[in-house]
Amino acid sequence: MHPAKMQCAVGALAEWMSLRWGRERGCGFGFARYKNIGAYCAVAMEIEVDRETGRIAVRRAVSAVDSGQPVNPDGIRNQVEGGIIQSLSWTSCESVTFDATRRTSFDWSSYPILRFMDVPDAVEVHVMPSPGLPFLGTAECAQGPAAAALANAVADATGVRLREMPLGPDQIRNALRAE
Repeated sequence: MHPAKMQCAVGALAEWMSLRWGRERGCGFGFARYKNIGAYCAVAMEIEVDRETGRIAVRRAVSAVDSGQPVNPDGIRNQVEGGIIQSLSWTSCESVTFDATRRTSFDWSSYPILRFMDVPDAVEVHVMPSPGLPFLGTAECAQGPAAAALANAVADATGVRLREMPLGPDQIRNALRAE
């Protein structure tokens, strides 16, 4: 499917034009082709930002994916849904820590990851039909677009563009104080 059609498809699926936002709500969009040879993926994300705590709540993520002729649509949906969740964890909270001379984070028990209470309220993955086209493979096509959608949604909700990850509560609160 042509990239512009993919972007229009996810916009329509997310009902982008009918969304109404307040000061703490935002919507973001991301699109990419995996490694320039694989699946196309578009993600639209609706979030709320608590301006006092800096906490992000992802209300809804909608994705459209074109992996060429879909061999296993359920597998594609599972792969993209997992990729969105993984990307949200990378983008919003994961970080290895260092001091002046070495790494200071050493174990998984203290490493920050997304928790069940922080996963989106809803994730929709729409596999676009591409009968007769070559198989492209899905792989990790959702990670880049999901990260971009989250960053764009945070900018929309707060009016502040964050340029360093993770896009966590501390970074959001600090950016809001500086505006």
